[in-house]
Amino acid sequence: MLNSSLMPPRDPPDTGSTEHNDPSVEAAFQASPPEMVAEILNGELHVSPRPARPHASVATRLGVLIGAPFWLGTGGPGGWVFIDEPELHFGPRPDKLVPDLAGWRRERMPDVFGGEDAPAHYDLAPDWVCEVLSKSTRQRDKGPKQRIYAREGVRHMWHVDPLARTLDIFRLQGSQWLLVDSFAEDQRVRAEPFEAVELDLARLWSR
Repeated sequence: MLNSSLMPPRDPPDTGSTEHNDPSVEAAFQASPPEMVAEILNGELHVSPRPARPHASVATRLGVLIGAPFWLGTGGPGGWVFIDEPELHFGPRPDKLVPDLAGWRRERMPDVFGGEDAPAHYDLAPDWVCEVLSKSTRQRDKGPKQRIYAREGVRHMWHVDPLARTLDIFRLQGSQWLLVDSFAEDQRVRAEPFEAVELDLARLWSR
């Protein structure tokens, strides 16, 4: 089902700022317990519990379904690299985001391991991100995080709702997110940027 509309960021992105995160915010980020997900967005610390079972299951299944054809080249074209819950650092503050899934075109990340001194985080903006929406993270995923992704030039964004069983596909157009398509339930879809392989949504929601 096609449903195209523009989603302008509610606040204009601040690309010229050289302000850094407050040291107390950075200290609290570093001290966050490992069973929580910590992020810094626009200088503010956000700490969330680890994903609930529906969230974790859908994210894992989606990684398998697109990872095999687009990363490993099994039944698909390959050409991508995917990371589950990568820590992304953007801008001078920096903003520190953890999407549920992120993908880079292979030519932009030819060496996913990096060298021995490579940091645990990534500062190269992905080509695609996916956020699995939950009650505790929905407002953040659909607000400041998507504005930061737009600012950094991430080209494609998916929002998956495991309880509503929906998939929304967004494409960056200028500085705005264009809602390209919305799918639900057991549809079989070809969703950009992975149109080369059909995705059976019923396999995402199955128990």
